[in-house]
Amino acid sequence: GSSKWGGFLDSTIDRITDSAILVGISIYLIDKEDPLVIVVMVTLVTGILVPYIRAKAESFGIECTGGIAERAERLIGLLVGTGLYGLGISWALDIALGVIAILSIITIVQRLIVVKRG
Repeated sequence: GSSKWGGFLDSTIDRITDSAILVGISIYLIDKEDPLVIVVMVTLVTGILVPYIRAKAESFGIECTGGIAERAERLIGLLVGTGLYGLGISWALDIALGVIAILSIITIVQRLIVVKRG
């Protein structure tokens, strides 16, 4: 098993990684005056809320795992979208960010329901 410090450090570094990627994308899109930056901001906020809800629920003694879009799914979608965008498929980033934002919102609702029932 991992130590409390290890678990804390892991979740903190996960948030830094996710945020750094999305902030980088948003800076790029702001520079291009691309309206997709709004979707990036939604993705950034929801990406922070998903693990926050879990951590807060667990602080109340409620197990709150799962959901349609956990960290791995969000990160894979983000990396695939940015990779394809980098290869010249311009719509790939739009699709990836939109799907991640929607799935993250669904995950937030799923976790809120778990906590409400808990």
